[in-house]
Amino acid sequence: MENYLFSEFETISEKAWKQKIQVDLKGLDYNDTLLWKTSEGITVKPFYTKNDKTHTKIQQSKTGYKICESIFIDNEIIANKLAIDSLQRGANSIEFKANAPFDFKEVLNNLKETKADIYFNFNFLDTKLILDISNFLPIKNLRFHIDIIGNLAKTGNWFFNLNKDHEELKKIISATHIPTIAINASLYQNAGANITQQLAYALAHANEYLNYFGAEAADKMHFNFSVGSNYFFEIAKLRAFRSLWQALLKEYQIENETAHIFVQPSLRNKTLYDYNVNMLRTTSECMSAVLGGANTVSNISYDELFHKSNEFGERISRNQLLILKEESGFENAHTFADGSYYIEAITKELTENALEIFKQIEQGGGFLKQLKEGIIQRKIEESAEKEQLLFNNQEIVLLGTNKIQNSKDTMKNNLELFPFVKQRHLKTLIQPIISKRLSEKLEQERLDNE
Repeated sequence: MENYLFSEFETISEKAWKQKIQVDLKGLDYNDTLLWKTSEGITVKPFYTKNDKTHTKIQQSKTGYKICESIFIDNEIIANKLAIDSLQRGANSIEFKANAPFDFKEVLNNLKETKADIYFNFNFLDTKLILDISNFLPIKNLRFHIDIIGNLAKTGNWFFNLNKDHEELKKIISATHIPTIAINASLYQNAGANITQQLAYALAHANEYLNYFGAEAADKMHFNFSVGSNYFFEIAKLRAFRSLWQALLKEYQIENETAHIFVQPSLRNKTLYDYNVNMLRTTSECMSAVLGGANTVSNISYDELFHKSNEFGERISRNQLLILKEESGFENAHTFADGSYYIEAITKELTENALEIFKQIEQGGGFLKQLKEGIIQRKIEESAEKEQLLFNNQEIVLLGTNKIQNSKDTMKNNLELFPFVKQRHLKTLIQPIISKRLSEKLEQERLDNE
């Protein structure tokens, strides 16, 4: 952006623009009329100039984004066929999810020589299985989503206990060069944390691992984020996190280590009724992820809330990413936001605000201590309640749900999955962080009245 377009036109100063706007307002106050403050405490201006350019160097990935297909392992043969089919249809990355150990050789049949990125996301901790897969699939793009602290935050319990969880993770880190620690920042977004909180909690969460395992663990870590519908702020969020990660690593004398970021659209703003609008939401969110510099983007199906995994929904979600990449010119869009005055300005503010929260967490004993004391949970709940109130008052609008409802739209007979928060009656060590969609209460009322 050093060579400006339309350089033959006379430059107009920021002051002159502001004076012109003030005249057009015909007596209305500029600050009250055109400035607005976000839930992150950032004041958004009606226009930005090169004076807002920060010139901050953010270490981005050197290549474009990977299109990922997420596959749940219920049946190993089916999971393998789905993975191969997805790769043939344009995906170049696969995420396998599992709730229990499985026959990994069956799942990875004919995938041993693949050049695609392979992620394994387990809701359990099995050191032997992880090391067996690492030895069986010697590809440089293999990664595991293991997050013992994230599991504590999500479920309220360790996999085993604090000491054993850390011991098992240490065995894995020591035995393989493959990145194995994934910071699950998606949990905070889907539970209602604002963007500044998401950034600060992700950084503090990661710092717990660095404190315990040392600086050598940095290259074993990557990050899972969810993006919502606040288009420009979500772009800035991912860029801000890269800047924050660089700053943290400098404290550990680590240079030139970039964050690997895996991104999915948020579930928080997805709806049961008028569900086709979810396709519009996920398209916008995937664009934010790509422009923000995500390494891998895994889209979600428009019907993921209430339908079991199905070929049509998966094909549509994959094709959304393919269209962005192949037909919309987004193949190497990870640097497109460089030089944008607006995005650079809010990136800077998000970074500074998140860093303040991070420092407060560290001064308060660290992320794990504050999680055990319930401070993190309380802060997220407060943010979620504010957002819920805005939704209830239609200040946050989800079309077809809390505004412009289709009274003939019925869903009761179309539910294959339970789309609401499930009540659990398990004893937990700490209060878990619960993901919840904005429209759940309203949808339950509509279902009852069908």
